[in-house]
Amino acid sequence: MALMFSRLAHNFIKNGYFPTDAVTLERILAAIEPDGETLRIHDPCCGEGTALAEIKQYLAADAAVQALGIEYDAERAWHAKQLLDVAIHSDVHDAWLTPRSCGLLFLNPPYGNVVADKGNTAGDSTKGDRLEKVFIRRTMGCLQYGGVLVLIVPHYVVDADLASLLARNFDRLTFYMAPETRFKQCVIFGVRRRVRHPPTAVVEELTKAGQALLPNRELPELWTQERYRIPAAVADPDFRFNAVRVDAQQLAAEVQRFRANTLWPQFQSLFGQVAKDHRPPLRELSRWHLALALAAGQITGTVRSDEGRSLFIKGDTFKEKARSVESVIDEKGNYSETVVMTDKFVPIIRGIDMTAGPTLGDIVTIR
Repeated sequence: MALMFSRLAHNFIKNGYFPTDAVTLERILAAIEPDGETLRIHDPCCGEGTALAEIKQYLAADAAVQALGIEYDAERAWHAKQLLDVAIHSDVHDAWLTPRSCGLLFLNPPYGNVVADKGNTAGDSTKGDRLEKVFIRRTMGCLQYGGVLVLIVPHYVVDADLASLLARNFDRLTFYMAPETRFKQCVIFGVRRRVRHPPTAVVEELTKAGQALLPNRELPELWTQERYRIPAAVADPDFRFNAVRVDAQQLAAEVQRFRANTLWPQFQSLFGQVAKDHRPPLRELSRWHLALALAAGQITGTVRSDEGRSLFIKGDTFKEKARSVESVIDEKGNYSETVVMTDKFVPIIRGIDMTAGPTLGDIVTIR
């Protein structure tokens, strides 16, 4: 099988980043197959997107595939945007993906220890932990039950703790050493299931495999076992895949991408009447008509008098109380007063004098 994007991947081999090699990826493809007409696959450390694009290309022969990726490095992320359906330039902790929404999780996470948190801002939960384990815990929730995990990590990371984590959450766990030996990687397949007590035999076998105590564990060139079947994506009207914090460059790209679905192309047709000249009324406005026009925001903008005075005005209407007193003297000479408070709508126009001269900038109030 000839991969389409592997040559592009090698352009990004720098700064300690190495994409999944072509031989390992070809053998992984031989172990999976689609089990539905519509699939959703995810790579939370997608790099330049070539590995996930290859998987999509392979599965697309029998299904419609949506490929989703996250990448922290800006250059690789923008390359991935060209290959995947949706690629987000973000830290994996700043992205949101609807839980149990993907049929395949392809995970080749960063390798190494978590940077020490001197200020203890994250508590002790990640103290002394490996990045590989942090990424597995953070991302495996996106897999639907029955979904397939393809995990690529250095074999020595698979200790009793990681083996127990995988055995609690996955069935059909199989461990293979990658044919490319430079980084001592292994490939682990699994099928997501509901959390259970980890089978002791599975934990022990994975732990021994991680310690290189089991022979003949290289990922086979010819896959002879039952393939891992990627289930169909579950229809969810509330499905979300987005960054919590979006930078300006990505926001601009997304607005341009969905421009046809926004109001901006129709702006002139919807709001063009604002720029049109209004015809003067047939007769002088009464105070009632003036109040309505002010309340509707129709009295605003720049006005000029015949004498050349120019004002920038904004009209408004407010309510005030009109007070009246009624005095009454009855037959017995008793005196009483009744105070009546009546709501009164008062139109008001405020303006800035724009006329050149000593009054420039003065605030004018017209009531």
